[in-house]
Amino acid sequence: MVDELLTLVKRRRGPYYLAAGPAVQAGIPHPQNGAGNGPGKEEIPYRFVHYQQDGPIATVTLSRPELSNRVGLEMATELREVCQAVQADENIRLVILTGEGDQFSVGREVLPEDLSGSPASVSLDWLRSIQAASAIAAIQVPVIVAVNGDAMDHGLELAIAGDIRVASSGSKFGLTDLAAGAFPWDGGTQRLPRLVGPAWARDMLFTGRMVDATEALSIGLVNRVAEQPGQLGDLVKEIAEQITGGSPIGARYAKEAAAKGMDLSLELGLGLEADLNVILQSTSDRAEGLKSFLEKRRPKFTGS
Repeated sequence: MVDELLTLVKRRRGPYYLAAGPAVQAGIPHPQNGAGNGPGKEEIPYRFVHYQQDGPIATVTLSRPELSNRVGLEMATELREVCQAVQADENIRLVILTGEGDQFSVGREVLPEDLSGSPASVSLDWLRSIQAASAIAAIQVPVIVAVNGDAMDHGLELAIAGDIRVASSGSKFGLTDLAAGAFPWDGGTQRLPRLVGPAWARDMLFTGRMVDATEALSIGLVNRVAEQPGQLGDLVKEIAEQITGGSPIGARYAKEAAAKGMDLSLELGLGLEADLNVILQSTSDRAEGLKSFLEKRRPKFTGS
């Protein structure tokens, strides 16, 4: 069994159990451990999404500030394309998702009037074309969501698809769809209960209740809150440096175990955790971690 797993790790590219399915800058310097490994600073031009890569860190910025960065068809398409680009680049160790201006993302596109009388299959195709949260959730490396303002409706669905949320103190969160005779369709009804628990999720879903940053922190909707203006970038930088300072392959496996384990029984989840640990033992990063510990120095991880 162990030999099979070690053979598997040499040829696998996707997750072990899961098929690969002008911005607000965080001010993150080029990390020590990633120096020289990445392709350097790169930018890919899009209309509604700004993508910037600096070494092992990719920053994705929602850019539709005149409409509070509301997700439209083109933005959703660009987001999915960016997520695919991130998946294909093994040099990327961390993704930061944020919004341009003073809002993260607010609102939701509605079904066009010319499609309102169309067959259900047409409406379903339109819904699928404007979904992007699952593409964010499928990113194999850690995703920090820098919530630089309100995250409402579709914006909240994008935010909860990431791994760690850091919010500015003035941010608000909510799902107000029922007031418009609709309800979330990009993962809000599924990811929110898993994140904050069914009681809080149903409260927010049924009543349209908005929570501020302090309350969001208390219920587990966000991980940290930047209390002072301008502190958001510092908090994101701190977390990013902690993540990129560790083993990139270990971070991928830890994310896979935590995410996939949510849908497994405890017994199967523990089995997944054990299998991934066996695979990790065969990596160069694991050997480097042990060697650096014995030599009392900082490790130099390569992601292999």
